[in-house]
Amino acid sequence: MGDQRKQQLPFYTFLFVTFGHLITSLSPPPTVAPLFHRPFVLLWNAPVSKCQQLKVPLDLSLFEAVTTPARQRNQSLTLFYKNRIGLYPYVDVHSSKEYNGGIPQRGNLSASLDKAKEEFTQYILDSTTGLAVMDWEEWLPMFDRNLDNKEIYKELSINYTLQQNSSLDLQQATDLAKLQFQQEARRFMKETLKMGIDLRPLHLWGYYLFPDCYNYDFEESNYTGACSEHTKQLNDELLWLWELSTALYPSAYLPVSVSGSRSAALFVRHQVQEATRVAALPKRHHTAPVYIYLRPLLRDQKELYMNEIDLVSSIGESAALGASGAVLWGASADYKDKTSCEALSAYLSETLNPYIANVTSAAQLCSKSLCQGNGRCVRKNYNSEDYLHVSSGSLQIIRKDGKYVVTGTPSANDLAYWKNKFTCQCYEDRKCTATITSF
Repeated sequence: MGDQRKQQLPFYTFLFVTFGHLITSLSPPPTVAPLFHRPFVLLWNAPVSKCQQLKVPLDLSLFEAVTTPARQRNQSLTLFYKNRIGLYPYVDVHSSKEYNGGIPQRGNLSASLDKAKEEFTQYILDSTTGLAVMDWEEWLPMFDRNLDNKEIYKELSINYTLQQNSSLDLQQATDLAKLQFQQEARRFMKETLKMGIDLRPLHLWGYYLFPDCYNYDFEESNYTGACSEHTKQLNDELLWLWELSTALYPSAYLPVSVSGSRSAALFVRHQVQEATRVAALPKRHHTAPVYIYLRPLLRDQKELYMNEIDLVSSIGESAALGASGAVLWGASADYKDKTSCEALSAYLSETLNPYIANVTSAAQLCSKSLCQGNGRCVRKNYNSEDYLHVSSGSLQIIRKDGKYVVTGTPSANDLAYWKNKFTCQCYEDRKCTATITSF
């Protein structure tokens, strides 16, 4: 790629077609001001040390932060896996070995918090800002949500209850086990989260995968991506979690089966929309920011990357719906040799970076022109295909001196489009109105 090669973005420059019934909404409630000073950002969260050792160049300059899930201190994004969250009780579903009591009822919360305190202060330095994500996915705090390989937590809980009181029949033991499990699960999650926030208040704390829309039934012929009313009800019952969380980290890794399809956009759309919905449930002056976890490689793949349509369906959806950013996650096994590193290098330069430059620039320009820079642009109709993209007719993305830059000025058509299709979500303690300001 030449230094000043113009990026042609033919198919996703404007996607104006809307589908489904029209859903209009009032301006969303105020939200936390952007941690990274831009309305929408991308963060890299994957190990690339092997690529660096192999001297394969990776252009990660478009990412607001380049981080790794591995053990490393003082990152802009710190991911705490299960072996770095105190004495997290869980069961290895393959070996059935129980760790730290296996279930929250048998866990030692006090000792767990002591250990978590050491870990949180070790990996996050005092007076620093960033994101703090806890990977709490071995079991779910709602008893009935522990299905399939998580059924073991229900079985162990019922057995634990019967050990305490053998006179109970199975139904009584199940009911009591559910009560005990959810009570202790809530204590573990609440107290661990509170400790993190108290110790490092300048970081945005939350749990990976929370909330979840459970909209994975892609094979249905009439797939809409919408969360069921039952799912929304269960998420409402987690109000205690949304009240404490200072950021929400839902996940929307795309499987191969939906790549390039409308279902991909519907899947991501409703994951993000559910996160923004629950973020507004607590009675406070502003909502917690949403950072959606995505994967550049399609789920369970090490070679197939999201194509351009998938980027619109994932990153583009997130930006248009008012997410604060997207985290692109990867495992060490994804980039482990020269072939995989060179594939990543080519993908960044040819596909991913031009799109990141497009959508982040459009989000910034729309914020400045429509929301006076004091809020972010959010779709008026969340269930539409209205995206934040720059128009190739008035703005160009070029690569100059190794960096992507946007040249030109938004046209009258650009400004009219943003005004018609988007409203403003104001940042806390700032005033903004959805009124066009010319450049």
